[in-house]
Amino acid sequence: MAFGLGGLAVVTLGFGVTYALPMVRRTFAAPWFVHLHGAVAFAWIVLIIAQSVLVRAQRTPLHRKLGQSALPLAVLVWWSGIATALWAAQRDFGEQGSAATSSLAGTVSGLSLYLMLAITALWFRRRADWHKRLMMLATIQLLWPAFFRLRHLFPALPYPDISLGLVMAYSPIIVAAVRDQLRYGKIHPVWLIVGPALVIEQCLEFAFFDRGPLKHFGWWLYHHSM
Repeated sequence: MAFGLGGLAVVTLGFGVTYALPMVRRTFAAPWFVHLHGAVAFAWIVLIIAQSVLVRAQRTPLHRKLGQSALPLAVLVWWSGIATALWAAQRDFGEQGSAATSSLAGTVSGLSLYLMLAITALWFRRRADWHKRLMMLATIQLLWPAFFRLRHLFPALPYPDISLGLVMAYSPIIVAAVRDQLRYGKIHPVWLIVGPALVIEQCLEFAFFDRGPLKHFGWWLYHHSM
C-alpha cells in the first residue's frame, strides 16, 4: 500500500506538470485515446491501493472480485498507451526524426513487459507471495514514464534519463528486496530474478536508444502503422 501511495504521488507530480495543468489552462489538445490512457493508468494505481487495503482488512472475497477487473484494465492501459505513443511519434517526427520513432519502440516494449507481468501475476493469483510481488513489479514498470517526467520539476538535474528513469524508477525493487530480507530472512525470487531482468532491459534501452535494433524496430513500427 505504501508503494501504491508513493506511485500515486509520482503520477500526480510527473503528469501534473505535463498533462493536468496544460489541460486546465487549455494549452494541451490530444485525441480521446490519450485521455483514456491517462484515466486507465491512473485507475491501475488506484486498483493497487484498493487491493492492498482489502487484503489488510481481510476482505479476501471482495479482493478477488475486484481483481477480475485487473486484466481488462491492463489490456486497456497497454492498447491506449501504444496508441498514444504512436500519436506522439507522428506529432514529433518532423522535429525529432528517428528519436521520435525510437521513443515509440521504447514505449511499446515497456508497456508489453508491463502487460506480461500483469498477466503472469494474475496467473499466480492463488500463490499470494508471487502474485503480490509480480503485481508490484508490473506497476513499477508502468510508472517509469511518470518518474521521467519529474525532470520538468528539476530542470537542472543531470542525466534525468538515468537518475529518474532508471535509478529512481526501479529503486523500489531494492527497497522491496531489503524488506523481504529483514522480515522473512530471505529475498523472494521475484526480486532476485525478474526484477534485475527488468533493470537490465531498461539499461539496454538507454544504451541503444536511437541506434541499432531499437532504432530499426521504431522505424518498422512507425511505417507499418501509418
